[in-house]
Amino acid sequence: MKIRPVILCGGAGTRLWEDKKHHQPKQFINFGGWSLMQKTLDRIKSPFFDYPIISTNDKYLNQVKKFLKKSKINKYKIVLEPVKKNTAPAILVSALIKDISRKQPLIYFTADHLIEKTNIFYNSIKKSSQNLNDKNIFIFGIKPTNPSSEYGYFLTKKMKKNINKVVKFIEKPNKSKAKLIIKKGGYWNSGIFFLRKDSIINNFKKYHPKILKSCLLSINKSKYRNNTYYLNKSAFNKCAEKSFDYAILEKTKDINAIKLDLPWSDLGNWKEISKIFVKNKAKYFNKKNVFYRPWGSYTNLFKGKNFLVKELKVKSKGVLSLQKHHHRSEHWLITQGRPIITLNKKKILKYKNESIYIPRGAIHRIENPFKKTVKILEIQKGSILKETDIVRYQDIYGRAN
Repeated sequence: MKIRPVILCGGAGTRLWEDKKHHQPKQFINFGGWSLMQKTLDRIKSPFFDYPIISTNDKYLNQVKKFLKKSKINKYKIVLEPVKKNTAPAILVSALIKDISRKQPLIYFTADHLIEKTNIFYNSIKKSSQNLNDKNIFIFGIKPTNPSSEYGYFLTKKMKKNINKVVKFIEKPNKSKAKLIIKKGGYWNSGIFFLRKDSIINNFKKYHPKILKSCLLSINKSKYRNNTYYLNKSAFNKCAEKSFDYAILEKTKDINAIKLDLPWSDLGNWKEISKIFVKNKAKYFNKKNVFYRPWGSYTNLFKGKNFLVKELKVKSKGVLSLQKHHHRSEHWLITQGRPIITLNKKKILKYKNESIYIPRGAIHRIENPFKKTVKILEIQKGSILKETDIVRYQDIYGRAN
């Protein structure tokens, strides 16, 4: 039996934006010829996957259909949530659609993850599929590359038949605690789940029967047209708003880990996005987009909706003006050298691979007192991303306002 992929695509992705009212969902952002939604759809084109189910809401329906068409995925089902109720009801109700058999293996992705070395990922799914039953859940863990406080972790215990049983979840620890967890063999919790339909139903029947009842009613009373289930709003609205982690994972003891050592990110912050542009800088470079200034130069790498990616090069002894912006904030990732950064009344020495956030309206400056050229990957975010949005207070080159 083929594995049915389910893509959870209802998240707003507000972590990336200060302006919560005018933001783009992370999964749909064009990062220069690619998006996380596109990458997710490409990932499920493997021959051992059946056609996908996409869980989303009315706001994103047209965008989802555009991505499906672009990916040339003609067979699919969409489950439309009338209200947001977090991942527990979304995961359950997607499994309850009528054309999924009781023992159907289901793998749940979010639409905003970046996974490389997909051959390793596919092989791990194949190996684990034979161990699925009507109660257990497999969760994908990623070997940490750093003690990040952005992700949850879990610890495991080795059992028979090379099964790694999850014994403890740790939700987004601070860096010092994360270091200890990694020493104990902890893995990042990717939020990718692999289980059978009957396991989902049995777990909800045991731990949250009211959510099961509401989801069953919402799917039974749903309207179906154009490959889309329009869930019954009054029934679905009765579901408790809970994540799958809190509703099921923290209660059941039958959770196994699929441990992976591969490049993965949920691109949950601009530092992670910056790293992608640094890695693929040559792809975006164009000589026409290089602009020279007395302190060095900058290159416009990519302009997206409400964000602009630049590379700054500050020559030895180069000093940018002391300035602020009314309409944008900035995220800087240092890729070479040691800049001294002024942020309001503080002066901070930064090193390679360190980052700093410049809020809108903050007074700031970059200086390079050393011999080596400073390189910074800058991402601007805001409504106006032009050079006109600069208020200069001091400038050694005579350009102050």
